[in-house]
Amino acid sequence: MATIQIKNLLLRTFIVFNPEELVNKQDVIINIEIETDIPEKALETDEPDGIVDYKTITKKVIALVQDGRFKLLEVLTKNVLDLVMEDLRVKKARVEVDKPHALRFAESVSVQLERER
Repeated sequence: MATIQIKNLLLRTFIVFNPEELVNKQDVIINIEIETDIPEKALETDEPDGIVDYKTITKKVIALVQDGRFKLLEVLTKNVLDLVMEDLRVKKARVEVDKPHALRFAESVSVQLERER
């Protein structure tokens, strides 16, 4: 079992809960952890056949987040996790989405969700 980590993916989206948030996109920081098997053949041949393509997953996450509008950080986190789990080779995934400066005196607020097959 291998773990792939996508760390500190900084994107902008609408997290619209308060009226003042309707106008401007806000930063979110996304961390994704994917547990998967790496086929022995891929390790022997140095070819990507049968592996989880983290670049493709990241591109899908970017499109989802930047094109989306969300009321709740929880829903954004769930949608990212759903997207990661679309690849059947993903055995387990954990997604954490941070919203920097969401609370006064706090660096950020985050929601973390995890799913396993």
